[in-house]
Amino acid sequence: MSKNSINTDEAPAAIGPYSQAVKANNFLFVSGQIPVDPKTGQIPASIEEQTHQVMKNIQAILNKAELSWSHLVKTTIFLTDMNDFAKVNEIYASYFSETFPARECVQVSALPKNVSIEISVIASK
Repeated sequence: MSKNSINTDEAPAAIGPYSQAVKANNFLFVSGQIPVDPKTGQIPASIEEQTHQVMKNIQAILNKAELSWSHLVKTTIFLTDMNDFAKVNEIYASYFSETFPARECVQVSALPKNVSIEISVIASK
C-alpha cells in the first residue's frame, strides 16, 4: 500500500501528532478541520462563518491533493449544538454541484479550541 502525508500552509497546521490528510492508494483521508483561519489563527464568531472557514480549509487540502468536492465519498460533521444543523446544512450543500457524499452529523459536547463545528472527509480518485 502506498501512503503519503498531505499538508498545506493554506489550511491550519495540525495541533497534535497527525497529518492534515493521508493519501492511501486511491483514497484521501482528511483529518477533522476546525474553523481556524490559517493566515491569522483567528476563529470566526458565527456558525455560518465557522462553517465557511471549515469548508475553505478542506478545499485547500483537496487542492493540495489535486482533488475536488466531486471526489468526496464520505463526510462527518461534528456540531456542539444540533440547533445549528439547518444553517450548517445549507452552507455545506452550497459547496457541491454533483452527487452528495455519504454523511453523518453528530452533536458532541466539545471540540478543540471551543469551536462549534468540525468536519472530516474521505475522498477517492
